[in-house]
Amino acid sequence: MLLLALDTATPAVTVALHDGTDVVASSAQVDARRHGELLLPAVDRLLAVAGLRLDAVTGIVVGVGPGPYTGLRVGLMTADTFGLALGVPVYGLCTLDGLAYASDLEGPFVVATDARRKEVYWARYADVRTRLSGPAVDRPADIADEVAGLPAVGAGALLYPDAFPNAHEPEHVSAAALAGLAAERLAAGEELPAPRPLYLRRPDAQVPKNYKVVTPK
Repeated sequence: MLLLALDTATPAVTVALHDGTDVVASSAQVDARRHGELLLPAVDRLLAVAGLRLDAVTGIVVGVGPGPYTGLRVGLMTADTFGLALGVPVYGLCTLDGLAYASDLEGPFVVATDARRKEVYWARYADVRTRLSGPAVDRPADIADEVAGLPAVGAGALLYPDAFPNAHEPEHVSAAALAGLAAERLAAGEELPAPRPLYLRRPDAQVPKNYKVVTPK
């Protein structure tokens, strides 16, 4: 097994290779505006560091969000393209699940990423492998009572300390964590979800109202 994992649902452009037992190589760059520019070069560098060719990959793992529309689709389209070109399966995993898996927290906790518009994408977990609810998108103040007293990880939790006073790193998801979680579930015979995006809300870009369509006479 050789999994290529990637995620562009947060400001981090993160890539990893996993051989089914351990992470072979991983990288992450934080730049919310350059997902499309950074992702493919990161994959090339990672394969070079590992001394492997792309055709050695036996499966693709991609974070499906939730996340902003533009960044999220970069990772999803790249994963689909690799899957088609290589003839290998493409697995989707919730980005928040990757953050939870990397947190090393015990007992109930929350994962929250920055959803912009003064909102967070968030979910509750029983442990690093078990999601209890979510993902959802809300204003931190609206869920403060629901998450009160729970440890939290993610950029959204760190950004709003009033709602998440017990916030910790990691700030962004790592593809290494996604790959590790996927490898663990595949080894247990679990069926992983299809790579379908979790947008949770409409994109920021909208067609202007009263837009006039001009057609040739």
